[in-house]
Amino acid sequence: MTQRTGSGYAATGERTRRGFLAAAGGAGALALAGCLGGGGNGGGSGDEMASSMTIFHAGSLAPPFSEAEPRFEDENGVDVTREAKGSVASTQKITQQGRKADALGVSDFRLIRDRVVPDYGDWVIVFTTNAMSIQYREDSPGAGDISKDNWWEVLSRDDVTIGHSDPAVDPGGYRAVMTMQLGREAFEGERLYADSTYQAMMDNATVPTGTETNLEGQLESGELDYVLYYQSISSTSGKPFVDLQPQVDLSRATSQYAQHYAKAEVETGSGTFTGAPIAYGMTVPNVARASGRGAQWVEYFVTEPGREILRNKGLQPVETPVVNASGSDAVPQRVMQHAEAREALGPIALNPQ
Repeated sequence: MTQRTGSGYAATGERTRRGFLAAAGGAGALALAGCLGGGGNGGGSGDEMASSMTIFHAGSLAPPFSEAEPRFEDENGVDVTREAKGSVASTQKITQQGRKADALGVSDFRLIRDRVVPDYGDWVIVFTTNAMSIQYREDSPGAGDISKDNWWEVLSRDDVTIGHSDPAVDPGGYRAVMTMQLGREAFEGERLYADSTYQAMMDNATVPTGTETNLEGQLESGELDYVLYYQSISSTSGKPFVDLQPQVDLSRATSQYAQHYAKAEVETGSGTFTGAPIAYGMTVPNVARASGRGAQWVEYFVTEPGREILRNKGLQPVETPVVNASGSDAVPQRVMQHAEAREALGPIALNPQ
């Protein structure tokens, strides 16, 4: 059940609304002291409420983050610079490249739990969820035939090309492979398709880009016939798409489904990933230079203004955001007052393993 993939595809798609203010003097002008409102997050010294801030985040968070950015800037008097890449690559900017960000948002909270905590941060908040889906063009081969009940038959045909992002840099990529893997695994005594169908789909699959943000354009151009990526993207793009069965779409955070999802495993050059319900996470790294600004950004997305944007962009906010109990003392108070400290979210451990 292990799918190997290379790590040679570079993540792309840096996103900013505007550059740093000239008066801020670039990244060197951003500094920190600790999180506003108590509950420190480590870090060095400086201006926790600097006039500029930096956010690293998943490509699938680009739509809601972009929507929120101008209002957040106006309300808080801060210039926001965002960089959207695959969540693995976004995390590596901090843990491997020595770069600094005031907030980190990823589509798989386990990347923060397992790779940021404890050396680069103390806590993670789970704030929204998603599901996997299949999108296509009206003139894609087999478009007239595909449905929720036979998508695997269409995707395994000789004349189709399936695209997904790079599993080595993007959870959307390893989750796409997991979706295909899980269809051949028995759930409640039945499986959707045989191993041969799975292999045919994998033979049709390609990795043309590092993140899911560029896949839609390649679908439009005809380079790809079908793409496997998040429902939040499919449901807001205006193109036809197929919702998938819960046993393969990684959307259900129950013990039964989590045990089934864990049958999927993808080995990449940046680590081996095991299937689990989709759960997004954020944190303020302890290397932040404007930690107070980072706490403001996280607070925005765990309160109704940000939650409304998430819903409008096809994501499903967690009813009550949760933080890992082991790091709850370090969570800024302005964030903690909207969250609950827990050991687990359903079957998913929140504390580092």
